[in-house]
Amino acid sequence: VLILATYGEDGTPDAMNAAWGGISESNEISMCISAGHKTTANVLARKAFTVSMATASQLVACDYVGIASGNEVSNKLEQAGWHTTHSEFVDAPLIDELPMALECKLVSYDPESCRLVGKIVNVSADESVLDADGKIDPDKLEPITFDPIHAAYRKLGEKVGNAFQDGKKLM
Repeated sequence: VLILATYGEDGTPDAMNAAWGGISESNEISMCISAGHKTTANVLARKAFTVSMATASQLVACDYVGIASGNEVSNKLEQAGWHTTHSEFVDAPLIDELPMALECKLVSYDPESCRLVGKIVNVSADESVLDADGKIDPDKLEPITFDPIHAAYRKLGEKVGNAFQDGKKLM
């Protein structure tokens, strides 16, 4: 689950829950968000946004920013109990309560397919989610994913294999 954050025309932080998205290139993220969202208009106006990983500890607030419309609720982040810090890299807010974020510049938006593409210019992470080597530890981050079959959120779990290694057993 991705939490997309922007600034509105008046500088008010806004955020939405975007369950459909992911890394599409090594330094690029793609998401599907419709043109009617206030957040979409903000991204197009500011040419920047942040994408935080939703976490188990912030599940209620993360769900709230997905069900409350920024077109109707002007203080969604305040209602969610969140605070923000202006990114040093893009003109968008970082949500203090979400410990990992991608800071992005707009690459493109296609209103027909609803595909938003952003260039990742920085990855920020709170020390609380880093391992001894300074890398993001998924067990400490506790990211959640959307289960559309059951309309549920699920916490991502344990490591089950080694990418780019385990398949070599079949070569």
